[in-house]
Amino acid sequence: MVTGSVAALLPLAILVLGSASTARADNGSWVRQVGTYDALVAPDYDGNLTIDAVLSRTALGLGTLDHLDGELVVIGGSAYRVGVDGRPAEIAGTSLSPFAQAIAFSPDASGPIPPGTTCAGLASLVDDLAGTSQGIIAVRVRGTFTDLVTRSVAAQSEPYPTLANVVAGQTVFRLGQRRAVLVGFRTGADLAGVGAPGLHLHGITADRSAGGHVLSCTVGPDAQLSIQRATGVQVLGAGPTASRS
Repeated sequence: MVTGSVAALLPLAILVLGSASTARADNGSWVRQVGTYDALVAPDYDGNLTIDAVLSRTALGLGTLDHLDGELVVIGGSAYRVGVDGRPAEIAGTSLSPFAQAIAFSPDASGPIPPGTTCAGLASLVDDLAGTSQGIIAVRVRGTFTDLVTRSVAAQSEPYPTLANVVAGQTVFRLGQRRAVLVGFRTGADLAGVGAPGLHLHGITADRSAGGHVLSCTVGPDAQLSIQRATGVQVLGAGPTASRS
């Protein structure tokens, strides 16, 4: 059973930086983010900043690529694109993105996940471990999955269809039993529109042969959950410099 909690819950802050800004938070527990989920839903799939804007040597994260061309998975500072063929390919940091999130991952708390737990049940475990349902929590789940289902979507052209219509045409990968790592963020109601609501996970198999946006999963006997409570979110490429907390 997952036990424990983050000892000190830091006040959440959002820092919105213009695309020309090179400012960085002096604390590695900030989420670096290209664009916002609201803009993606608008829909606006034009990549406006490079993946390098959010990467660090220990980065964990997710997102998408220019024109919504596949799913982005960031593990250990390396960025992978999973296209509609379902195969991860490492990409250059110069690749453009309309939406990407990453954090220099340093877990605050970890614990085993009860075997048989589904992806739908992970969010409550994350909140229990973090001690809050608000703010943004970086999440990593790794181990064996007895059932893992992912997806990807194809690149889109203007005029862009809605995100719901794009997802309706998604390519689904039923991966079955695999060793994998799932990474992403649990975004609270207080950050609605900044990140995808709830628990958003992308994954990649241990052998790097498959991955994508996680639709569903069931964990096996050795799955481990690790979380990091972020101090706040730096949103890049979102217009004039501003801040709120």
